[in-house]
Amino acid sequence: MKRTVRYILCLSLLAAMSAMSHAESKEDFLNRRSELRVGWGDQLFETLMWRNPSYTITYMPTDQLYGYKENHRYYQHLWIEYQWRFYHWLSFGGMIDGSGVSWDDVTRNGAGVEINRVKDRHFYNLVFMPTVRFTYFHHPNVNLYSGLGVGLDINGGTETNLKGKHTDVGAAVQITVIGISANYDRWFFTFDLGGLTALKNTNAIYMACSRMLNVGIGARF
Repeated sequence: MKRTVRYILCLSLLAAMSAMSHAESKEDFLNRRSELRVGWGDQLFETLMWRNPSYTITYMPTDQLYGYKENHRYYQHLWIEYQWRFYHWLSFGGMIDGSGVSWDDVTRNGAGVEINRVKDRHFYNLVFMPTVRFTYFHHPNVNLYSGLGVGLDINGGTETNLKGKHTDVGAAVQITVIGISANYDRWFFTFDLGGLTALKNTNAIYMACSRMLNVGIGARF
């Protein structure tokens, strides 16, 4: 994770330096009302919540069986968003976000010996939401903004809920506390800090402040 963050920060710096060589004028920003961008977001919440067991039982009789979740694989957030700017400071649009986690279900006996391993266990979250963005600072090289999105999360996978269903639908909220875009004519690179939360009730929390770090590329037209 640390290596990924360093890589993203380096890309952000390079994009900002590139943008300064061919900035977007204020007139271009006002005339290009449509904006489309795609990006990547982290899964810090998922990484902290769904982890390999810290230990396995090795001191019980061998006829005792225990289940473990091991070898987690995290498929980071991928998202696409469209915005239409009504004023130089206000735009509305919509976003689709997808993410997932997979793991192995492992059965071990009381001595810690592996008895069985199933590798196709997984869950996913697919989010659909309208979004609003407030741009409170514009410069030919850099824009600063904040945003909010409220919509639905579809959570599914190989596991079932208390009713035996594989799919649940819950509310989702995405907040951009601060976003920065480095402008290169009609193209731009973004770096956002915020969080994506999705839940059905207190017993079904799908995400909590996931996607805290976002990077993306886009175009205005």
